[in-house]
Amino acid sequence: MGEGGGMLEVARAAAAVGVTSATSEKARILAGYFRTLDDDDLRRAAVFMSGRAFSPSQRRTLGLGWSTVSKVVESISGRDPDELSAIFRKHSDIGDWAGEALEGQTKAEPVSLAEFEEALETIRTARGARKAAPLEALLRRLRPEAARFAVKVISGEMRIGLSEGLVEAALAAAFDLPVTKVKKIHLITGDIGETAVRCKRGELETSTVTLFQPIRFMLASPVETAGEAFARMGAEKVWTEEKYDGVRCQLHHDNGRVELFSRDLKETTGAFPELAEAAPRHGHAVLFDGEVLAHRDGKVLRFFELQHRLGRKRVTDELRREVPVVLVIFDLLYLDGRSLLDEPLETRRRLLEELGVESPFLLARVEEATSPDDLDRIFADTRERGHEGLMVKDPLSPYTPGRRGLAWLKLKRPLATLDVVVTAAEWGHGKRKGVLSDYTFAVKDTKTGKLVNVGKAYTGLTDAEIAEMTERFKAITLEDRGWGYTVKPEVVLEVAFDSIQHSNRHASGFALRFPRIVRIRGDKPVEEIDTLERVEELYERYFGGETEADLTEVAELNAPSGPSPSRASRGGPRGPRGGRRS
Repeated sequence: MGEGGGMLEVARAAAAVGVTSATSEKARILAGYFRTLDDDDLRRAAVFMSGRAFSPSQRRTLGLGWSTVSKVVESISGRDPDELSAIFRKHSDIGDWAGEALEGQTKAEPVSLAEFEEALETIRTARGARKAAPLEALLRRLRPEAARFAVKVISGEMRIGLSEGLVEAALAAAFDLPVTKVKKIHLITGDIGETAVRCKRGELETSTVTLFQPIRFMLASPVETAGEAFARMGAEKVWTEEKYDGVRCQLHHDNGRVELFSRDLKETTGAFPELAEAAPRHGHAVLFDGEVLAHRDGKVLRFFELQHRLGRKRVTDELRREVPVVLVIFDLLYLDGRSLLDEPLETRRRLLEELGVESPFLLARVEEATSPDDLDRIFADTRERGHEGLMVKDPLSPYTPGRRGLAWLKLKRPLATLDVVVTAAEWGHGKRKGVLSDYTFAVKDTKTGKLVNVGKAYTGLTDAEIAEMTERFKAITLEDRGWGYTVKPEVVLEVAFDSIQHSNRHASGFALRFPRIVRIRGDKPVEEIDTLERVEELYERYFGGETEADLTEVAELNAPSGPSPSRASRGGPRGPRGGRRS
């Protein structure tokens, strides 16, 4: 164990980070702590400080809910529920709540980071209610300040102003490295613990891809107009892809072994067995970046259908028949021992086309635009098919894992706006602790005369507006629910959103996706808010049916590749017409 490799030391370092607002000081404090650790404890501490119980490479989850944590803390503390509720309202943070609730009730034994890691593994492997026992055994050994940190890690809610970016900055300071170099290592490893150890050892290679170790996905920056897209990208031509209504997926294959990873780098192979079964057929070692879509009989099914497949470790034959899937591939990052990250997109696309992939693998449809007018036309065609927008890409760009730069852009505009009424307001977290910042909202069902919820928004208002709304909601509270208030429905908001999906969580049967508040409608009475019928109308217009995918295009797609988009004014292989990619 390194000099600082104990729970008390890591908790004190975290507490010191939490009480300073200056990011440079946070990094300096953490760097000093990191320098005291040996390799094993450095790996652990970097993971824990980033708010994770396990590193991404371990592909593990605790499976421990807030309810179990709260019951264990309540049991150890001996406090009554009202007192515990008051403590939680004071902090609005489960870790800080646990730390105060446990004061004077634990043994305060020394616990190493290795022992904490072992306790987390015991909790992970326990089933159901049996998880409570190892959690209680752990917390009873810790000082309250260490228990505070442990619960923050267990809940995944660090909330001390310490992002992975600041952990990267601390590693750079600790081992005298440029922060850009640390970030690049992290983007390749996808694992802050592994990154920390490589930095300490001086292992700084940043272009190597290791199959079955997921790398960070390249991200896109949002733009709202075609002119802005061309101006920001600074390119004479751009490529476009429709934003697919699925889930981002990385597929790794080599010598018959196949593993799939989600956007948060969790393994999802079990959820899509048909992809794992089919991948070895093309006979190459590859790393694909793409989107899993629900897809049947040449049609792309809506995301609502795909949700039945998500999060499953095992998929029945019946579910495979009901919700078949395909992987729409839009990038190739590794091929037969060669990393392609630094190759331009047009080269990666050409190599991808030459693979001749077959169903259930498809290639993303690509079109080329040489002016804002071109791009507006393609966007209009896409919106007419009911999709929210386009991916816009520079064909000369390398693949930069984890970066949200200007080489990939998201051209999107709100599908519509609705006037809604707030029915509940929840306490915020982090910078919004102490204010009501998350608003559940409803429309009117004219058939029953009742209000029915269709979503929750927490972006769009200024800090001043949120503070004003907090006082207003307090004044019209109907019930204090602890986490927030149900309120008298009289505050009308205009909300924008990107799409609509079916939802069992709301009585309306619908949920707006990615809603954000446009403005507070103080001028509009509740009687004039939008209706459930309006929501249904928008859903039927844009999302009600399956999206057509031309079977001829799919057949062409899987035939030997035609002209690359880089050599054609528009077009190239065309795949299914999908919806959203975030």
